[in-house]
Amino acid sequence: MTQHLAAPAADHTSGTRTDWWREAVIYQVYPRSFADGDGDGMGDLAGVRARLPYLKDLGVDAVWLSPFYASPQADAGYDVADYRAIDPMFGTLHDADAVIREAHDLDLRIIVDLVPNHSSDRHDWFRRALAEGPGSPLRARYHFRPGKGADGELPPNDWESIFGGPAWTRAEDGEWYLHLFAPEQPDFNWDHPAVRDEFRSILRFWLDMGVDGFRVDVAHGLVKAPGLPDIGHHDQLKLLGNDSMPFFDQDGVHEIYRSWRQVLAEYAGEKVLVAEAWTPTVERTARYVRPDEMHQAFNFQYLGTHWDAAELRSVIDSSLAAMRPVGAPATWVLSNHDVTRHATRFANPPGLGTQLRTPGDRALGLRRARAATLLMLALPGSAYLYQGEELGLPDVTDLPDEARQDPSFHRAQGQDGFRDGCRVPLPWTKDGSSYGFGTGGSWLPQPEGWGELSVQAQTGDPASTLELYREALRVRRTRRDLGAGDALQWLEAPEGVLAFRREGFVCTANTTGAAVRLPAPGRALLASADVETAADDVVELPADTTVWWAV
Repeated sequence: MTQHLAAPAADHTSGTRTDWWREAVIYQVYPRSFADGDGDGMGDLAGVRARLPYLKDLGVDAVWLSPFYASPQADAGYDVADYRAIDPMFGTLHDADAVIREAHDLDLRIIVDLVPNHSSDRHDWFRRALAEGPGSPLRARYHFRPGKGADGELPPNDWESIFGGPAWTRAEDGEWYLHLFAPEQPDFNWDHPAVRDEFRSILRFWLDMGVDGFRVDVAHGLVKAPGLPDIGHHDQLKLLGNDSMPFFDQDGVHEIYRSWRQVLAEYAGEKVLVAEAWTPTVERTARYVRPDEMHQAFNFQYLGTHWDAAELRSVIDSSLAAMRPVGAPATWVLSNHDVTRHATRFANPPGLGTQLRTPGDRALGLRRARAATLLMLALPGSAYLYQGEELGLPDVTDLPDEARQDPSFHRAQGQDGFRDGCRVPLPWTKDGSSYGFGTGGSWLPQPEGWGELSVQAQTGDPASTLELYREALRVRRTRRDLGAGDALQWLEAPEGVLAFRREGFVCTANTTGAAVRLPAPGRALLASADVETAADDVVELPADTTVWWAV
């Protein structure tokens, strides 16, 4: 038994639910790598629009679009020069409007990325601030400071960039400006009322265009501690997400999101705010989704958990417990555009981090990835999928250095700089110069054999990862109890096995490297690998396998 189910119940689509976001499955589209509509080798909005029926058929509820705004592309669009314009490489505002309208016609919601922590250094405000020099009112909208040392030759404090090196760059006139990321990404000063007013206006612009919500980039970073104090730690980057930092998770961010929630309330329908908030604990994350703030926050603690039953259970319990007091759904995610795909992460020994240089054991990684996906989709709350994971795509770990475009790769220190490996354009067909991505090649080289993992190659194959995702999402969509609520009951199970009950449903996940025998809890609905039930109703659960049961 692999992927077969009895006749489905009535289909409840996302558009008919007033609280759709609580249990939605949201698919992240990284536009430059999804589909190329004009043949220039770069994915674009026309390509997204053409592939929306695929996403509808896959069974997701909403599509989250990574940035497509006007940008010099110093950090793949996360350096925004104009928040109300589309970068020509992606199309035009008419293309954005067409994507939103067609998605709605297909009963898909559209969530767009918003980047409020920093702008591009080509943003009009910043260019004018540089040109006007020290004392310019526009400089107060960013963090300009005089340097330390006899001639101001040292940065104003000891903060380090997330991409490595100092978090400060010196302008030609001698002042320094803050950038927590690349020098081309100066941080806004959110204490300035003009910044707050501008972003409320940007929200209304896109809400008027018809979007259904915003994924807020670096939601934890907008407010900095008063006085921008030194940190004093020798290796700040290793502490990120694990310790209190004067530039992350400051209490002042919550006032901003309360004001944004009021803007969303001006619009009909349920519009949502989703926080990308790296915090030391899930309890701190829960503060972003209190009833008058955001609706969801990414669960990075879950993303970073190893394929280990005890670890997974601990994070699942703590996530549900943290969200319960604030009435927000838990979210679950295994991959995104910033980390190694989970098919590769799980192919390597634990403890190597979320950016890897080695492909590991490909068969093992895929087997665990399929099992992890069924486990995730059985949990109460909302799930996020990253484009291509439904194909079981691995990271491309052998990209030549000259092809890489991740700015963190090209800096001397900081992150490993291997995010390009999860951003290689998708394969849609078995053959062709870019496996159906477009007619003009692809901006990152695709590996040989990519076509064997393509949508075309996997469609109709009941053993394929794509068909497993389609079936899992159909089951989840037709059995609304899977995503609903916030409760589950853990069942007794052998060591290394997770087993929990939800209404009319049981999930069993064997995270060990050996088969485990246990009583079949019901009728098998779906499994990540072949499973056989003996006549005495004892099932042998294979290594690294998850099974869904109807009870």
